[in-house]
Amino acid sequence: MIKKLFYIVTILVNLLIINTANAKFDIKARTAILQDYSSGEILFEKDADSEIYPASMTKIMTSIIAFDLIEKGDLSLDDKFMVSENAWRLSQSGYSSMFIMVNDEVSVENLLKGIIIASGNDACVALAEGIAGSEEQFAMLMTLKAKEIGMVNTNFSNSSGINDPDNYSTVRDILIMSRYLIENYPTYYEYYKDKEFTWDRTGGDPITQGNRNPLLYKKMGADGIKTGYLAVERYSLASSVKKKNRRLIGVGSGFKTKSDRSRESAKLLNWGMNNFDLIEITKKNIPIADLDVWLGYKKKVKTYVNQDVYKTIPKARKRYIKTIIEYNGPIEAPIKKNDIVGTMKVFYKDELLNEYKVLAFEDVKKVNIFSRLIKSINYLIWGDV
Repeated sequence: MIKKLFYIVTILVNLLIINTANAKFDIKARTAILQDYSSGEILFEKDADSEIYPASMTKIMTSIIAFDLIEKGDLSLDDKFMVSENAWRLSQSGYSSMFIMVNDEVSVENLLKGIIIASGNDACVALAEGIAGSEEQFAMLMTLKAKEIGMVNTNFSNSSGINDPDNYSTVRDILIMSRYLIENYPTYYEYYKDKEFTWDRTGGDPITQGNRNPLLYKKMGADGIKTGYLAVERYSLASSVKKKNRRLIGVGSGFKTKSDRSRESAKLLNWGMNNFDLIEITKKNIPIADLDVWLGYKKKVKTYVNQDVYKTIPKARKRYIKTIIEYNGPIEAPIKKNDIVGTMKVFYKDELLNEYKVLAFEDVKKVNIFSRLIKSINYLIWGDV
């Protein structure tokens, strides 16, 4: 028989409520998006699939390619690449630069800091050429990686984001890329919150440059990610804040001024923090409920869900919901750990919002023939399982 186990009563919201809250808010950007990192829910979007020129936000992918290779053991932070004249030319006036010199041998770590903190276009080319032989080949790796992680409206034609009509994306894709960076490389992501980088350059005094992300200098929990500017696109910013156990990621493009970029990006992130709560339904691989067992050495089997389940809730529009586990029970032994034994369903009123596979947390062996006979007789007489 199908059994339903009511084991969580919490607070949830359906998509309509989030959209209602969304409709009352706006920022001065041509296109923007905001996501709650843990739940994955989009809290705000404005023309999020419109094409943009990502400018220096492109450098997020440049660093991801390097981090991928480092994780695989194909590259080291201590490896050094020689600076070509091609890379050096981008250290000239008019470009954001690390100020490397021709024939300098620069470590991968310093190039990454020059890219992430100083936004050096010259460092991007030096890293790209060192890894792939040419910037063109490196850009192909970038685009392939973009497709791999779900960036469906993006093409990279260079490593720095300098003006090129073939270097395009959307704020939704930049969000996907930013989330991938934070999720897969939390240690290297620490570079993004550094406020300054000093390069001990050849033939001159060391140069110290500050991080161009204006949100790092506000007391709001910002720890990344990357600014951008092109005359055709104006100002852009991929940003993230973390407060306690909660992280938000926002991307905006088409801000008219630098001050708009700073003020409106902070407004977007603060709105998300102040108007929504993150609710934990369950954590992955943690026992959530005991389900009835038939003919097992144990009368109950512990169960779990193999993914974190969070919901983001507007503070002013909370509703009580019910979360149940449905299973065909009692579940007959033997049961092996990780067997699918039921389904966890999350409802808002009578509307099903989500469902998740419920797995056995442990093995439950079947009792011997004599014990099975006694249990069967008890069940026929008393209904005792």
